[in-house]
Amino acid sequence: MTAVPTSGFSAFALEPFPELQAGVDLAGAITGVLACTGIELQEGDVVVVASKAVSVAEKRYVDLASVVVGPEALELSARTGKPAEVVQLILDSSDSYFLATEKGPIIARHRLGFQLTSAGIDRAGPQGAWLLPVDPDASARALRDALIAHTGAEVAVVVADSDGRADRRGATVISIGAAGVGPLRVTEYGGKRQEETFTDLIAAAAGIILGQRGRGAPVAVLRGVAYESSDAGVASMLQRRP
Repeated sequence: MTAVPTSGFSAFALEPFPELQAGVDLAGAITGVLACTGIELQEGDVVVVASKAVSVAEKRYVDLASVVVGPEALELSARTGKPAEVVQLILDSSDSYFLATEKGPIIARHRLGFQLTSAGIDRAGPQGAWLLPVDPDASARALRDALIAHTGAEVAVVVADSDGRADRRGATVISIGAAGVGPLRVTEYGGKRQEETFTDLIAAAAGIILGQRGRGAPVAVLRGVAYESSDAGVASMLQRRP
């Protein structure tokens, strides 16, 4: 089905957002900010949540002191300068990898099917690291359902992750989980048909304002985006599914 075009939309962060603790009720934290700021979610809003916030809520923390480092991780650590324990977590989370340059970064094929810098591992200070959610699409569905129950508004949820590209410096933002919004959008013009990774476009748009390196805004809302409702999830558009 050809997508309904979007001619314009607005985007805003939910802030100030409280510092999240492991095991936090993420939907409760979001609705708490909504109550404090007087903002109400509306029908069709897309709530974009940073993957780290989901990982914190799901207690995906790893103490680096508990990581057993193997010889491959030691060799890769020496080449890239990354701590050996973090490299081991990358290897444990992936089924293949390559270096974007001679010294990295490490581009890994995560066991979830994503190709991500450092397998999506997020450092948590010198002692720890955060792993990706076990099932980001399921996380998105649970959060979407909870937000609808709390607010009464039929919204969609996209879980976004900051990620680098092997062919260039810097990072962008992609989707790793989604609920309520179709991950692919089909556009047609002049007899040409194109599939677009629509939830990636949503994540990238939200990434302009999502928290990066201490900004402290892990949730953004996109309003006015036209989309097809679907629970197919991001996994459905991967070339290599888990």
